[in-house]
Amino acid sequence: MPRGGSMTSGAQTPDGSGDMSAVLLDTTVLIDLLRGRSGAVGRLRFLREAGDQPHACAVNVEEIVRGLREPEEAAPRTLFEGLRIVPLGSEEGWRAGAWRRRFAASGVTLAQADCLVAAAALSIGGRLATGNPKDFPMPELRIEHWPVGE
Repeated sequence: MPRGGSMTSGAQTPDGSGDMSAVLLDTTVLIDLLRGRSGAVGRLRFLREAGDQPHACAVNVEEIVRGLREPEEAAPRTLFEGLRIVPLGSEEGWRAGAWRRRFAASGVTLAQADCLVAAAALSIGGRLATGNPKDFPMPELRIEHWPVGE
């Protein structure tokens, strides 16, 4: 379940800026889907049945493609064709950089890719499904923990 709230389909964000039915799938979740892990497949099915819209962003695409061997390209292409791809622009870059700077000032190093993925999730007013919630300590981000390998 999401950190900070329930999985209500179609609900608006607290500030009215977005649709809480948007869910950005982090790379850990996408890997589990590609490996056919029943927990991830079941959670994705549940999201779709609830009317939620699964998304990814260019960072997720890059992370998946980077780990592929050429014969493995068909399944990821099919997976990404079934997702909405969130564009990354200057606002997302600005937000990601601000997070990295703010957390670094308190001794916490955040990965550039994780900050961009988090910014993409916020840009659609949705939540982030990930197997690594500790990598996303941003308080304004709604997290769903999808345990890795399930």
